[in-house]
Amino acid sequence: MKRLLFIFPHPDDESFACAGTMAKYHEAGHEILLICATFGCKGKPGGFTFTCREELANHRKQELLQAARVLGVNETIFFGYPDGGLAEVDVAELTARIRAYLLELKPDIIVTFPPDGVTGHPDHIALSRATEQAVLQVEQTKPCDFYYVSIPKYYDHCADQGPKPAVPITGKVDVSRYREQKAEALRAHESQIYSVNRAYPGVMQGDIGVICHYEYYTLIRSHGEPIEPKPCGGEIPVIELV
Repeated sequence: MKRLLFIFPHPDDESFACAGTMAKYHEAGHEILLICATFGCKGKPGGFTFTCREELANHRKQELLQAARVLGVNETIFFGYPDGGLAEVDVAELTARIRAYLLELKPDIIVTFPPDGVTGHPDHIALSRATEQAVLQVEQTKPCDFYYVSIPKYYDHCADQGPKPAVPITGKVDVSRYREQKAEALRAHESQIYSVNRAYPGVMQGDIGVICHYEYYTLIRSHGEPIEPKPCGGEIPVIELV
């Protein structure tokens, strides 16, 4: 059994990026762990009325815990940093917080957003940077594989554009059998209907046609050694994280 740790800034990031992967490896008998750095209290609460951000934060926490149950997450850890404020958190503090959990949990595989944050969100970028620094600090004690997860089709269904990818995608995980679980996890984040509809139109209404059969990764470090990601130059190869 391997231990996979997914590190994201907001509730719903896990479902957008790699819900199929989480469900797949849970079914295969591996341990799935999730760190969420904020409660997402600045997210636009479609269809809900909250009197304060604390109410929204608690609601989004419960949504994430429901999504985690759908995906078979064994443990969900919340840091509780201010939503939209990770870039203002001292990077040494954020790194140390992640480092402490890496030493405690001893994951075999670590996954987070790439340096561009997929969408360019400052929270995504800040957490990516701190996670990489934490991995560098602990990998001689507990070697692991460190991946970035990308969402190359995130903007396929809206007029917006994301930043230029910071790294090439080097592999894709086949999650064909787990598309319905990914959809169910996305539906758990019902307060984020605007965001879900933007990237995955139809899913909230039960149509999973837009959910891709693959989730996309870049291996950055393996067992204490850097991996130079190179563009595939053709079809992205199917890989397994475990």
